[in-house]
Amino acid sequence: MIVENHQIAYRNVASKLYNFLPEEIDIALNDFDEILTEHGYHPTGAIFFSIISDPTAEVMTAQIFLPIAESQFSFPKEVEVNFSSYFNVDNLLMTRITENYEVQSQVKYWELLAYLKEHTMTQKTPVFVQFKKTRSERTYAEMSLGVL
Repeated sequence: MIVENHQIAYRNVASKLYNFLPEEIDIALNDFDEILTEHGYHPTGAIFFSIISDPTAEVMTAQIFLPIAESQFSFPKEVEVNFSSYFNVDNLLMTRITENYEVQSQVKYWELLAYLKEHTMTQKTPVFVQFKKTRSERTYAEMSLGVL
């Protein structure tokens, strides 16, 4: 299932660039969460990221994002954490991954690209991945990309 016109929108979002092996993504996600917590910031939403490099590359470059409660933000420059008071990306194609993330993320990525080509759309953003939970606390991921 691919949904058109999806949107990602948050207020007060911290972000940081990471390079890592795809199987080490959890290390990067935890590192970013720990950096924010150690500096006194409080997450208000689910962590998400954009894949800036080719998703099939051996080393992945990603920007990791986390909405926080604080609207004032101050970090030492060497920590390289950024802040946006508003984060909004719209006109996205989106699909969901509910299990077997390692395998299904590749399958869903290629499904998004096939849909893009089939509908003669142009990709305008990197791939975004958002982790979410159902009311019964079951985790799933939404993978999306912006189109023209």
